[in-house]
Amino acid sequence: MSRPRFLPDNFTFALLSVVTFASLLPASGKVAHFFELLTTAAIGLLFFLHGAKLSREAILNGLTHWRLHLLVFGSTFVLFPMLGLALKPLLLPLVTPELYTGVLYLCVLPATVQSAIAFTAMAKGNMPAAICSASASTLLGVFITPVLVNLVVLPNGGHASSSLDSIGRILLQLMVPFVAGHLLRPLIGKWIQRRAAVLKFVDQGSILLVVYTAFSAAVIEGLWKQVPAHALVGLLVVCAVVLGLALSLTTLLARKLGFDTEDEITIVFCGSKKSLASGIPMAKVLFASHAVGAIVLPLMLFHQMQLMVCAVLAQRYARRGREASVLKTAEQAD
Repeated sequence: MSRPRFLPDNFTFALLSVVTFASLLPASGKVAHFFELLTTAAIGLLFFLHGAKLSREAILNGLTHWRLHLLVFGSTFVLFPMLGLALKPLLLPLVTPELYTGVLYLCVLPATVQSAIAFTAMAKGNMPAAICSASASTLLGVFITPVLVNLVVLPNGGHASSSLDSIGRILLQLMVPFVAGHLLRPLIGKWIQRRAAVLKFVDQGSILLVVYTAFSAAVIEGLWKQVPAHALVGLLVVCAVVLGLALSLTTLLARKLGFDTEDEITIVFCGSKKSLASGIPMAKVLFASHAVGAIVLPLMLFHQMQLMVCAVLAQRYARRGREASVLKTAEQAD
């Protein structure tokens, strides 16, 4: 029997289960240290596999479509942070200062890769440009996000390492495995492509490990005592406002700047999404362990919300495309 559409997917259930488990049985002492080492190793393996999976052609393909890429990068690294700062008078009363810091962190993250490309494909958008933009956003985020954390998050009450130190740690923990995997792509690339389930398992498993270690440290520091129920409800409203504005503004800008429908689809899905896969490992590097739980909570909620909303939006784009194709065929027949 198929799962009802209104129910979350298995990974969402797994995330909720891990948060619940960490809240009831948080790791501490030597157990916490073991999970920290295991998480670091899992994240390194994740980026190694992604490096081996991503082809050089995918990185280079679509680079000539510079107007589209500039708009996507501008939305990801300029528009989102501006929204987070400009909406502070509206957002801060709805959540705690720690959760608002998490919202700002969400706003400076790179775009997703897999889901942005998947939704672009579903909606019949410009696939080569989507692959290029999403992949480049992830790679640039390694350098841009730590700088934006210091410019946007820290002045508003966050606590993180210096940008140069953060970039160095991210390069060591994330980019070195990524580059190593990409260099070994001629040897292992085909093997990894045939075993997509392995990459998915490592991808989701590493995120679950980071969530468990992050929430364990946060619970020990009193996370749930600091986050009342009304703040969680407020956080849902905040995520909905930020996502709604991002989707509306990227759509409006794409149309005002004269992009066709295929490019508009790519701009909307690549420019309005934020990466859980990159954001959680980066948070582990950028912030103190006890602060990571509150920092990534907005990202976890935003991630689930963007998946559900963009799934509906992609189906609407696809249906509109089919209707336009039928109409064009009918006009040609006449």
